[in-house]
Amino acid sequence: MPNNSSRTLTHSVAAALVAVFSIVSVAPASAVAKRPSLVVGIMVDGLSMDYIELLRDQFGDNGLRRLLSQGLIIDDLDYGTAIDPAAATAVVFTGAAPQVNGIPAATVYDRDTRRARSVLFDASKIGNFTDETLSPAAITSSTLADELRIDGGGTSYAYAIAAEPAQAIIMAGHAGNSAFWINDHTGKWATTTYYKDLPAPPQEANRRLPLERRLDTLQWVPSIPVDRFPDLPAHKKLYPFRNIFQRGDANRFRAYKNSPAVNADVAAMAADYIRLLKLGSRETTDMLSLGMTVQPYIYGREPDSRLELMDSYLRLDRDLAHLFTAIDREGPGMDRTVVFVAGTPLTRRQRRDDEKWAVPYGEFSSRKAVSLLNMYLMAVHGNGEWVSGYHNGQIYLNHKLIKERGKDLEEMRREAASFLTRMAGVSQAWTVDDVIDRRATDNPDATRRNTSMASAGDVFLAIAPGWQEIDDDSDVETPRTVVRAGMATAPAFILAPAVSHKEVTSPVDARVLAPTVAGILRIRAPNGASLPRLRP
Repeated sequence: MPNNSSRTLTHSVAAALVAVFSIVSVAPASAVAKRPSLVVGIMVDGLSMDYIELLRDQFGDNGLRRLLSQGLIIDDLDYGTAIDPAAATAVVFTGAAPQVNGIPAATVYDRDTRRARSVLFDASKIGNFTDETLSPAAITSSTLADELRIDGGGTSYAYAIAAEPAQAIIMAGHAGNSAFWINDHTGKWATTTYYKDLPAPPQEANRRLPLERRLDTLQWVPSIPVDRFPDLPAHKKLYPFRNIFQRGDANRFRAYKNSPAVNADVAAMAADYIRLLKLGSRETTDMLSLGMTVQPYIYGREPDSRLELMDSYLRLDRDLAHLFTAIDREGPGMDRTVVFVAGTPLTRRQRRDDEKWAVPYGEFSSRKAVSLLNMYLMAVHGNGEWVSGYHNGQIYLNHKLIKERGKDLEEMRREAASFLTRMAGVSQAWTVDDVIDRRATDNPDATRRNTSMASAGDVFLAIAPGWQEIDDDSDVETPRTVVRAGMATAPAFILAPAVSHKEVTSPVDARVLAPTVAGILRIRAPNGASLPRLRP
């Protein structure tokens, strides 16, 4: 499990409620008689306030700078512990933590198949332009999109577009019209038969200008002269990056989805939705949710991808400006639109630095860890396959065998944790019972609420800094990365006629965002939201 600051739940909530007193400045009743016509929710994976401030002078007037100059700025949207983009998206759109909303990560461990699978796996559904079988059934609470559709009696539209399936489906929710994402193997816009609405824009994109054809000539190079990037060491200016997406590369589409090029596609698709579907033009409120990214690029030639990272922000700024312009020209106008942007915590994984720097490092083999732990438990308890597998920093024991042999499950968890703490590459280990009883990690309350018991393992591991995790059972091929314990803050912005411009520097619990947006829209908060909205 990742280390985190010692901020407690009480501190986060108190800071949110005290620091934002008078933030949401509601105009007189006569001025807000009509609800907003359109709400646009944007999740940006890896968004950091540090880089926004660093590059502020390079932004145009209508993108990120518009959010900075007009909107409510939350410097630190506190998720409690480091969670992946899918789980962070679920927190923002449900107003609830994984303990309540059922989404701890994009993938979970299946004890029956002993393999990782999508948290949204649903064998009863099939895919359109994909072999993925997914639905929002695993989301155990309502979402903003659900509540908007319910409030409008099904007349409101709610669409979601993202590179990744989990993020798109979570944003669309149970009642949304559709969710579309980019397939990892074909590059086509894909969806699930759970959603019956198949809007024209993604279908036309698949037919007229498929990504597979465009990637042959696409290359990602710096969008401005290298010497204009601020705070860049001299050696980084000598070899500007040039990333391509070669035909025949198994990671071709995944690399594209982790580059800023995908943001331009999402923004262009969003503009098509607004224009062709007339979002925000009827006597109801429509919703469009988007997934974007500025995560560090791990597919480049060098571990140090700060140049690509800064360029991602500059391109994101232009893509947001494109979207806002489309809302003004083709949609209801920004004066009748609510926009909220939330970052997900910056990834804790980066490619390993060259060994020549003598920074301690190692390789943690999950397969070897499972094997050694099983041998130890066999020595203590007799022959048998006592360990089922490993996924996402968690060890899964064989509950069926433990029950058949009449063993005490909690005791075996403690034995496993004690053994694993002595293993190279493991800095700490906790049992799931420690998590339940709030004895795990430096932030036990946050760890508990960010754990979904439906998919939790038996032992939680903290991998040592600088160590690579290898031999995971995931089918996804990615460059090996190392674990970094620290995590950057994730900012959020709300741009709406009823919200005053102000910056909040104190931590704000991420679960507050959904009820706050719901309050601005004058609809119910999602049913799992337990914290009050930000209000005067």
